[in-house]
Amino acid sequence: MNVTLGHFLTLGAMLFALSVTGIFLNRKNIIVLLMAIELMLLAVNMNFVAFSHYLSDIQGQVFVFFILTVAAAESAIGLAILVLLFRNRQNIHIDEMNSLKG
Repeated sequence: MNVTLGHFLTLGAMLFALSVTGIFLNRKNIIVLLMAIELMLLAVNMNFVAFSHYLSDIQGQVFVFFILTVAAAESAIGLAILVLLFRNRQNIHIDEMNSLKG
């Protein structure tokens, strides 16, 4: 059985849908929301790599490295903010964080 572009795109769409479902169903835990956002970025990256492979072009794979770099920075900053919020508030539940409103 050959793995076609449609297989990769279907898997990417399922991962993307799973991450969107995770965002909408769980709005109380920030860590789960960050993991869902990362899963969304990885689904998009998989589509970039699949298109890059099937079109025999390296640009999609290079773009994935930039996305992964930004995602790693976003995760590091997000987790640092979570650690500071946990130290100040003793919890990280979204419902109880109203001090960030402008």
